[in-house]
Amino acid sequence: METSRLSRRTLIRGMAAASGAVAFPMVNFGAYRVEAASHRAYPKRVVELVESSIIIDMLGPLSLDLRPETIATELTDAQVADFRASGITAFHNSFGVGGRDGYANVLRFLAGWSAFVGHNDRLFTLVNDIGDVDRAKRQNKVAVIMGLQDSDHFRTPKDVELFYQLGQRCSQLTYNSQNLIGSGCTERVDGGLSDFGVEIVKAMNAVGMLVDTSHCGDRTTLDAIEASPVPIAITHGNCRAINNHPRTKTDEAIKALGAKGGVMGITGVRNFVSATDPTTVANVVDHIDHVRKLIGPEHVGIGTDSDLYGYDKMAPDQYKMLKAGYKGSYGFRDKIDIDGFSGPLKMYNLTEELMKRGYSDADIRGVLGGNFRRLLGATWK
Repeated sequence: METSRLSRRTLIRGMAAASGAVAFPMVNFGAYRVEAASHRAYPKRVVELVESSIIIDMLGPLSLDLRPETIATELTDAQVADFRASGITAFHNSFGVGGRDGYANVLRFLAGWSAFVGHNDRLFTLVNDIGDVDRAKRQNKVAVIMGLQDSDHFRTPKDVELFYQLGQRCSQLTYNSQNLIGSGCTERVDGGLSDFGVEIVKAMNAVGMLVDTSHCGDRTTLDAIEASPVPIAITHGNCRAINNHPRTKTDEAIKALGAKGGVMGITGVRNFVSATDPTTVANVVDHIDHVRKLIGPEHVGIGTDSDLYGYDKMAPDQYKMLKAGYKGSYGFRDKIDIDGFSGPLKMYNLTEELMKRGYSDADIRGVLGGNFRRLLGATWK
């Protein structure tokens, strides 16, 4: 269904044209302030973990403000400072680009965002392999992983290699609706992975592109896990056992993912995380806990499904367009962001909540990015 993709795609076209190519209690002694627009103070252990860890947001658009004049403008010093203060090492910059003109749209998308990254190279660096993520951490820069939340641009399996060469490192098989590969999560009927879809998964395995099933229907998700002999990802999802929403994953899918060595990133989208308010960072960690109990702490990470500042900071016209572009089953409420898990310091708040739950330093580092780093390092060629 095209309306499920309309809003972001309409905004992305404008971006491409502009480019020319297209409060929680302390849990130990000591409080340390972090830069950016906040007066929060954090325990020393929180600050040390965030500052020393490789943190990967496995679904983190660089900006949700896709007005042409915004994308064509260099980041301000304050924005650069916020990115650096966030502690996030790498953002998986991915949108639902596709449709009938998916091939051309994705070419414009990759060119446009690559131009944006190059224009802001005092902060950003594009990712080719896992060494670029490690290097960004050492150099206090932000690594940008280019990906797509749809795979309509793969006209044939050979296109997978072409787009890998152009910098795409992750592809979600379907967005919310049906395509030639399989079914999306808001379709009434899920027919599973098609024969063409099986060939696309094989081609992605061959070149080293990460397979993502975040928006896929239940049957398509399970089929993709089975079809891939190598681990895949749910880069940004939540657990249906906690919240019955079409964008959540069943325990069966989560167990199958873990059995293959995959990693599931937990989102910070309010209606995916909880059906009722208040919805806080503690609810996000409930999903992390659930995955940890099902398949182990080494198989869970973060894919916020938001930019650094959050949906509720979007321009009103874009915010309205975004909400209108999805089926009613998405169940948007007044707010999309989550209390305590939005804004530049959300990883600090998440780390603090994980500490309160008794997570070890090693497990926290894994959730923040270590688990996805391992998966990406083993996948990319």
